[in-house]
Amino acid sequence: MDESGIRDALERHWAASDANDFAAEHAIYREDALLEYPQSGERIRGRHNIQASRAAQPNAKRFTVRRITGAGDLWVTEFVLTYDGRPSFTVSVMEFLDGKVARETQYFADPFEPGPSRAAWVERMG
Repeated sequence: MDESGIRDALERHWAASDANDFAAEHAIYREDALLEYPQSGERIRGRHNIQASRAAQPNAKRFTVRRITGAGDLWVTEFVLTYDGRPSFTVSVMEFLDGKVARETQYFADPFEPGPSRAAWVERMG
């Protein structure tokens, strides 16, 4: 799959994630895909298990993609994952093999108040 095809697949993936369309969301993964959440120390093996773990989450969630960038087989998506109205700024690193995600690592960061020591140089984001 070329880079345009991967970008299209990622856009479909994140749109399906936001719509809670679990079948479409997980079509991007290989059967033997690996998903890691380093902050919680969790590793999930296999597309079926990744999909089942996400479908079991009780939270109402929304995905807002900020940026997709990548080349070759390595792609990064920056997005805001909102659980029950609380945003978490998230980075997904996906490694592709034969046009499907073989490995994904997701990092999460909660918002925090700006530091007053930076105020003179800061432009507030919306």
